[in-house]
Amino acid sequence: MTATSLGRRLVTCLLNVSEARREDLVESVAKAALYDSEGIRRDGTTVLNIFNDHDYNRSVITIVASIESIREAVLSACVKACELFDMRTHSGVHPCLGAVDLVPIYPLGEDVGIEDCAQESCAIARGLTQRVPGTSVFLFGWADSPLQRGLAQRRKEMGWFKKTPDLNSVRVCIGPVPQKRFGLTGVGSSPYVMNCNVTIDTQDLTIGRKIATAIRESNLGGLPGVQVLALPHEGAVEIACNVESVPGRPLHQMSETSPWPSFSIGGQPYCHVPASLISARVAELAGRHGVGTKGTALVGFTPIECRGLAELALSRQIAEFWKEQKKVFQLHKMSTL
Repeated sequence: MTATSLGRRLVTCLLNVSEARREDLVESVAKAALYDSEGIRRDGTTVLNIFNDHDYNRSVITIVASIESIREAVLSACVKACELFDMRTHSGVHPCLGAVDLVPIYPLGEDVGIEDCAQESCAIARGLTQRVPGTSVFLFGWADSPLQRGLAQRRKEMGWFKKTPDLNSVRVCIGPVPQKRFGLTGVGSSPYVMNCNVTIDTQDLTIGRKIATAIRESNLGGLPGVQVLALPHEGAVEIACNVESVPGRPLHQMSETSPWPSFSIGGQPYCHVPASLISARVAELAGRHGVGTKGTALVGFTPIECRGLAELALSRQIAEFWKEQKKVFQLHKMSTL
């Protein structure tokens, strides 16, 4: 798919909500991003994908729009999620703090900078607390000015990794002390963060945690930009990775076997570890423990795929692309034969 001028102003939000077992309600949140209260479609907005995970009880909704349109689309989706989901009745093995757990805004087009996304993130954070009284927000990344603390650090500060976070003790950026119904929402911006999960064929979390430690960026020999947890998942263990885009181009020796996808933000080159390398590294480490792998899953798309699919969806005026993607791919393949 070739890049066009259509994509130069595009941004995406990988909206994380704490619900996956009622897929109809999650779809209602996605549709709230696409249509106003009168049912009229918002121009230049599409939802590319909805990823539901039953065990985690967590969904990721990929919303794409121009920088000028993303705020209202995301805010409307967040308001709908707060209306439908209640953290007092939530259960799932994935850590979370809020009904709307995470609202990251990433630039896709050449004419959009991370600073532009940070401004929109702050506006979304303020808008959410105004439209849904009782909601509370912490900021991360470029939106967390001037410190620009990363998501992993902010989650740790908020108690996101604890089994029973004490929301009364956290210092929110916007809003009141978190209420049990809504919990706490993280809003921010950064270069694109991809989600890549590799399942290992064991129920032994100790093995999973050793693998997670070995590939985590902060440890010697870890993979650049990779933040990782080991979680029980569908009778096995999932190595759940957030794959951050890192500035610059990959070193030659790092990309010899698996090419690292590269892209540009405001003229600055970025790249990210490919899913194939993460999968291979996990398989190698698991094998040392006599354990195999069961598969690798991307939650959504790579940044290059995200922009390309968004251009395709918007050029064909497909709002609910997650429903149409298989048919669209078949037609696109036929048209190129």
